Amino acid sequence: MNVDDGEDRKGRLPGGLTLRAMAPNAITAAALCVGLTGIRFAIAGEFEKSVLAVLLAGLLDGIDGRIARLLKAQSRFGAELDSLADAISFGVAPALIIYLWTLQNLPRLGWFAALAFALCCVLRLARFNARIDLADEPRKQAGFFTGVPAPVGAGLAFLPIYLWVITGSEIFAAPIAVSIWLVAVAFLMISSVPTLSWGKLRPRRSVRLEVLVLAGLLVAALLTEPWFTLAGITIAYLLMIPLGMIGYARVRRRRDAVPSGGPDGNASGGPASAPPAA
Repeated sequence: MNVDDGEDRKGRLPGGLTLRAMAPNAITAAALCVGLTGIRFAIAGEFEKSVLAVLLAGLLDGIDGRIARLLKAQSRFGAELDSLADAISFGVAPALIIYLWTLQNLPRLGWFAALAFALCCVLRLARFNARIDLADEPRKQAGFFTGVPAPVGAGLAFLPIYLWVITGSEIFAAPIAVSIWLVAVAFLMISSVPTLSWGKLRPRRSVRLEVLVLAGLLVAALLTEPWFTLAGITIAYLLMIPLGMIGYARVRRRRDAVPSGGPDGNASGGPASAPPAA
């Protein structure tokens, strides 16, 4: 990286950060600030705002990578910043929010459940960084995630809060039940369970207009009945986890059925025989 007194001819800022890289990294920094603001809302007892802040951080997290690819501004700096922001926004923030919401009523078990969630999120991100340059990771090759992604894990962890807001029932705020749920989601994040990626959810051309209608209705539902919609999305995702496992098992069977040294030159039906990765 070149360090100049001002911009160089290629539009590179002092310290080596290009102008093209500014936009995605600024969005990542914004996502981090929004996640931290969620903790501030939780401390003030405004749990609905705190959950929405973390969900907004998840939306920003989904945008920054796409903008980086669009601008061809991917960098190791951006990848590391993204992981650090994710660890706070989707690991530390949800754990503290849920602890302040109900788990503090069961200090020992509740705190260990919150710790487990934050730790598993960090471990997942560390595993991702360790494998980021490995093209032959089998689930990635086949277009699946390994375990539940960190932003999705945060959304799943908030399911008891969604139901609590909808019903007003303290049953959904029971510390023991919430602790068990939080630990279960934590282990889903670090598990080797294959889950569907966005690439696997690409609709066929024949139904893309219907998908546009569904997307519009979903946005309208989020604006008018956000908590019902968030609970519905969460439950739908949970129901899709077995579909991901079944789909990956089919891919493995097809890959294993290809004889070694087949006509495509792959030893065991590698990327050429698997669906494209996301």
